[in-house]
Amino acid sequence: MARNIPIKVARAEKDMPQKELAEAVGVSRQTINAIEQGEYNPTIRLCRAICRVLGKRLDDLFWEEE
Repeated sequence: MARNIPIKVARAEKDMPQKELAEAVGVSRQTINAIEQGEYNPTIRLCRAICRVLGKRLDDLFWEEE
């Protein structure tokens, strides 16, 4: 699984640390870190929650290029 750089970029645009995003979506900071590192495949529900908090679409944050 590839790293998820778009989430990290979207967090940086909002000046939001991993802990703040994690609290907003109801998971641990370690879960957000694992998603960004490509070590955890989040549920669609979690993906949608992350998108809502960051103001992005699913395609913006979770689309994988071939």
